[in-house]
Amino acid sequence: MVGPGRPPVPDAPLGETFRFTIGSAQALGETMNWKSFGRSFGCFGPISVLLAGLCVPVPVRAQSGSAAPSAQRKTSTPYTGDLSIFDAPERDERLQIIRVMDMLGIEPGKNVADIGAGSGWFTVRAARRVTGSGTVYAVDINPEAIQYIDQRAKKEQLQNIKTILSKPDDPQLPADNIDAVLLLKTYHEVAHPVVLLRNLRSSLKPGAKIGILDRNGNGANHGVSKDVVIREAAQAGYELCDSQDFVKADGMDYFLIFTRKPD
Repeated sequence: MVGPGRPPVPDAPLGETFRFTIGSAQALGETMNWKSFGRSFGCFGPISVLLAGLCVPVPVRAQSGSAAPSAQRKTSTPYTGDLSIFDAPERDERLQIIRVMDMLGIEPGKNVADIGAGSGWFTVRAARRVTGSGTVYAVDINPEAIQYIDQRAKKEQLQNIKTILSKPDDPQLPADNIDAVLLLKTYHEVAHPVVLLRNLRSSLKPGAKIGILDRNGNGANHGVSKDVVIREAAQAGYELCDSQDFVKADGMDYFLIFTRKPD
């Protein structure tokens, strides 16, 4: 299902659409068909567990210069539709969401931000992962999404979920509180990404990880170039510490992890 005037993304699986609302952040057409790369890690034994907890900056090409300002780049049209469509049974496996949470260090006692939470699909999974000793902040600018997540948290008896009706360029998270952040197929919808990421900085604990999971595109087609994301994050004061393209065989999807540079 798609909102008025929104053509489906050609490579989107049937019935799979996204709605995220940070800075008109509603994404359509999930194309995540993650390969299981657990097999590739398995052969490394205990050392892979150690390395998974480390975040070593990844060298990248210069991220600034003649590139156009991020505020001028294209963004995708918001999706307005049924939030319940995000709960297809196969989605956990397709998105390899457990692997994503492992890489972001989401574990009991951690505080997590789901920016562009939409239906709260990731929110509830992170909430179970951090247990009652942690907190998950579901951030969205759409009041309907916030109401939906509040009802969902109550129904699923997850008292460690806190919803935030945020501003398009400011997640309005509590200061010095967040251990991990995920923008799941949301970033290409953010109207002012550099401003948003700068406003996020004050909420992060030392060593916090920021995950951006998206697909390559031109901004208007429900994707944004990985190089653009890296450049904008650098402008906002972040450094890339991991880059993965295991999501799909065609290399369209990517998962980037950033940390805040020292002030």
